[in-house]
Amino acid sequence: MKVIDVYTRYYEASCIANGRERHAAVVKLTATSDAGRITYAYSVNFFPHDDEEDFAISYDAYAEETIYEGKGRRSKKRDAEYLGGLQEACDRIAEKMNGTIDWEKPLIEARLG
Repeated sequence: MKVIDVYTRYYEASCIANGRERHAAVVKLTATSDAGRITYAYSVNFFPHDDEEDFAISYDAYAEETIYEGKGRRSKKRDAEYLGGLQEACDRIAEKMNGTIDWEKPLIEARLG
C-alpha cells in the first residue's frame, strides 16, 4: 500500500476537543493506492499549537472524508480536481468538529507530494 500526501499545510485554527483548546490544524489531501485501486481523502487534524514552535500533533481531534475510491491510479488531473475542493471540504469537516480553519493564516508553506 502506498500513501501519498498530495497536499499538506498547517493553518491557524480554533477548536476545543476533549476539553483542550486547539489553535492550529493540519489539512491534507491524501491518495492511497494498492493493487490497482486508488482512494482520495481529505483530512483535518486540530492540534494544540500553544506557541510558535509547538507542532506536536495529537490525533484525538482528527476526521477525514473519502472523496473517491475505485479502480485506477493517481493522476495529475484528479489531484488538481480534488485540490480545487479542498477548502470547502475541510471547512465542512471542521464544522462537524465545531472548529474553524483560518485559511488566510498558514503556519508553513504547502507541501505537495
